[in-house]
Amino acid sequence: MWVVFAFGSALFAGLTAILAKIGIRNTDSNLATAIRTLVILLFSWLMVFIVGSFDTISSISSHTLICLILSGIATGASWICYFKALQLGDVNKVAPIDKSSIILTMVLAFIILGETITMLKFIAMIAIGTGTFLMITKKSVENKHLDRRWIIYAILSAVFASLTSILGKIGIVGVESNLGTAIRTIVVLIMAWVVVFMSKK
Repeated sequence: MWVVFAFGSALFAGLTAILAKIGIRNTDSNLATAIRTLVILLFSWLMVFIVGSFDTISSISSHTLICLILSGIATGASWICYFKALQLGDVNKVAPIDKSSIILTMVLAFIILGETITMLKFIAMIAIGTGTFLMITKKSVENKHLDRRWIIYAILSAVFASLTSILGKIGIVGVESNLGTAIRTIVVLIMAWVVVFMSKK
């Protein structure tokens, strides 16, 4: 069943990138992140009430809560960087770099969580890295004068996305997944709006 949810996640992530690029053409990327987070917050808490996990909040340990908060901070940082990268660069170059966080996540999962990396997984990681490199190095005549800062934001987005996965995995132990997402989203929302007000947008 996890495969179905994973493919669903990939589908919606792809749609997110396209819709985000359209949505931030004339909007500050930090403001767009903050507004998007409001929608996610409402949806995530709606799911909490639908599945009935609200009553389990009091049973969350302080260790789990700290991991969820740190995961939320990493998520917020990843989204802020991702939206900035999308605003400055092309979706077909930003998205592969962001998704290359898979490689870093697998390495961190090996180091921190003790998960195994088989030869097949190692080959797949090399293939993902090679594919990402090939997608972002293709020359584009019409984008010759494009702001090159997008690549820094895209790389930071990938790094923070990887940390989100690791911290989320640690923090979600013993917590219903929708509740974990809702708690993390509160942290992202606060972080996103702090950035908006600090940048006076």
